[in-house]
Amino acid sequence: MSDINHIQQVWQEADCLYSDQQVQQALDEIGNKMTEVLQNTNPLLLCVMTGGIIPTGHIITRLQFPLELDYIHATRYQGETSGGKLEWLVEPRIDLQGRVVVIVDDILDEGITLDALIQYCQAHGAERVYSVVLIEKKRHRSKEVHADFVALTTEDRYLFGYGMDYKGYLRNAAGIYAVKGM
Repeated sequence: MSDINHIQQVWQEADCLYSDQQVQQALDEIGNKMTEVLQNTNPLLLCVMTGGIIPTGHIITRLQFPLELDYIHATRYQGETSGGKLEWLVEPRIDLQGRVVVIVDDILDEGITLDALIQYCQAHGAERVYSVVLIEKKRHRSKEVHADFVALTTEDRYLFGYGMDYKGYLRNAAGIYAVKGM
């Protein structure tokens, strides 16, 4: 079976944990909560590449106040299904000194990447660092990291959709899916 056929089969057999409509509703709610907290802070939102693209795009349209947007690219997966050493690919272009920084990512899994990103922002002079994730897995973490804003939670399964990938594919799935058997 070719790789693309395998990917298609994974998608067809996956369990849909949250429909597109459920995700959109959760994004509405998180947008309202973020607006309450951040509307007068002149925040800089940092999209965590690549998984954070889709959640960030949906979230920023729900925030009804001025903000700046930049990105950071640090990854542990490089297209694999398990994380390795954190690799820094791109640092933000906008100065973090004295800013309220909001890190936006697709998932809080082990917490290693989010912890490193928070430390990076603090080391670069951020006044306050918030974190936002579309999905937080219910699991034990080696790092005591919690997101400030969480749209949805799931059990500890391998997920794809809304920015999360399976072997580099399926980020575009409109919904949150769990791979069968993983």
